[in-house]
Amino acid sequence: MKDLDQILKGATTFSSYASEYFAHLNELLNNLDKNALEQFEQAIWDVQRSGSTMFIAGNGGSSATASHITNDFGMLNQKGTELTGKPFRLIALTDNMPIITAISNDFGYDDIFLRQLHLSYNDGDSLLVISASGNSENLIRAAQFVKERGGKVYGFLGFDGGKLHDMCDVSIVAKTAKGEYGPVEDIHMILDHLFYAWFHHKTFS
Repeated sequence: MKDLDQILKGATTFSSYASEYFAHLNELLNNLDKNALEQFEQAIWDVQRSGSTMFIAGNGGSSATASHITNDFGMLNQKGTELTGKPFRLIALTDNMPIITAISNDFGYDDIFLRQLHLSYNDGDSLLVISASGNSENLIRAAQFVKERGGKVYGFLGFDGGKLHDMCDVSIVAKTAKGEYGPVEDIHMILDHLFYAWFHHKTFS
């Protein structure tokens, strides 16, 4: 499989680059662990059935993905809860900028998710970490906390999965060369819409 750098160097026009980029994404999608996808689908069902919360965390572009997932399932809940009586409680730890900046200022950026979990996490809750490298310290600390509490940790990861790969109960890894943030983040957004569309269909069909 060509990596992104090879695709860029070999492209003679933007059109040829775009075609190769799309082919690259398609190959990455086809190489995703289908068993891991099934397990994460069951994890979301478990959240709804148990009434627990799945917290979501990420940095940079991954923080936007965390917020996007919360938005999508939040909109599903607006009418879906009327049918099922049970919402999907997926909550992004990236959405409260005042508390994030306060924790960063007073305790350090590595604790921005951990200290939120200290206040909000209940036994039976879970955590989804979204990271291309899998090595972000603030995500590792959050994952360690949840594991210590007996909770499940799930990962949307990239590259080789990093340190978080071994910490997660289920990892969905977009396996690319290190540094391919764009394709990894593309895959993570596709995963959001993949799961959202499925649960929307199951809720309303």
